Amino acid sequence: MHHNLIRLFRKCLSIGLTTQRNGRAADLRSISAFVQPVLVAMLSILFCAFMTSAQANEVEVTTAKLEASEEGYRVMVGFAFELNSEIRSAINDGISVSFTAEVEVDRPRLLWFAEKTVRSNQTVKIQYDLWRRQYTASVNGGIKQSFPSLDEALNLVTRPRRWLIGDKKSLSVGTVYNVAVRLRLDSTQLSKPMLIKSLSSSDWRLASEWKRFSFKAEDK
Repeated sequence: MHHNLIRLFRKCLSIGLTTQRNGRAADLRSISAFVQPVLVAMLSILFCAFMTSAQANEVEVTTAKLEASEEGYRVMVGFAFELNSEIRSAINDGISVSFTAEVEVDRPRLLWFAEKTVRSNQTVKIQYDLWRRQYTASVNGGIKQSFPSLDEALNLVTRPRRWLIGDKKSLSVGTVYNVAVRLRLDSTQLSKPMLIKSLSSSDWRLASEWKRFSFKAEDK
């Protein structure tokens, strides 16, 4: 679609140039009256395409909570999204795709910048085994689990188990912290050919906004 719009735009420009070269009366107003509606239509189509793509790739953070435990502090998160056909097709062709959940805990300060306290990631790598005809998923490079369907494998992404982000000493009891959580398709772990493709395709820009909340550290 974008290529067709570009060709149409070039055609509009060539009409104006041809008119001037042939020595005809170059009425700028008439040229503008012809070109302007085309440009408006092009921008409208591109805007609609952008909005449709953004909505299709939207990820919602449905749950975001930090809890104190005997071992330290654990995060509980949940996400919701629809995996588009482009990514589904790639997985079904045997290409591994990784999703990374990120957690950042900052301690507010009186100055301009917050103190960086805790950073924690959890990556789920999903792949289709063409030989066994089953999906596999692993968390942070751990043991692979097998699933009969892609949607079941994605449950590890949308509803991950609580994981430890820091021990008891990582946060100060009684202090209020700013916590941020998000999920993104980790394009850095794609193969080189797929990485290049992902950079030019909005279908691979799957990510949520940062979900932010406050947490008061407590002793368990």
